[in-house]
Amino acid sequence: MRDERAQAAARDGADAESAASQTFQKQELLNAAEGTFGKGAAGLAGILERTLKEQGQPNAYIAGREASGAVVVGLRYGKGTMFHKVEGQQPVYWTGPSVGFDLGGDANKVFVLVYNLYDSEDLYKRFPAGEGRVYFVGGFAATYLRRGNIVLIPIRLGVGWRQGVNLGYMKFSHTSKWFPF
Repeated sequence: MRDERAQAAARDGADAESAASQTFQKQELLNAAEGTFGKGAAGLAGILERTLKEQGQPNAYIAGREASGAVVVGLRYGKGTMFHKVEGQQPVYWTGPSVGFDLGGDANKVFVLVYNLYDSEDLYKRFPAGEGRVYFVGGFAATYLRRGNIVLIPIRLGVGWRQGVNLGYMKFSHTSKWFPF
């Protein structure tokens, strides 16, 4: 009886260790985000810690850059590298049209936490998005995108002048595209 309990406890420990090895830990993510935004970016640790506390640990992340602009109708273009805990790293590109009460332009460094992405090919679809932001020089913004079970949480550090609210989507692809639809 004691051996059976010991074996069950060992299996449970192995399952927990296996699950942890398939997700990124807090320190790994903080180091990667600092690599994207720069060491000591004010507010980054707080946003990241709060997101991890609410959502848990992601199994992938994307580090990259994007530019966007809008006068009622907006466009966004970005590129980066996806780091998947199981499948490794690969380049990724995204575009996204939007429409709303939105005006301005910005350039952003982007760090996207990716949850429940078990096959990286599932990323290459449209993810609906709604945003609202106001900044005149720069600032952090975090949004939430979901398609099925896959959740994306882009954290952006932007420079520019942007204010408004919009609806749109982000579409990911293997190659760079000019046509955002």
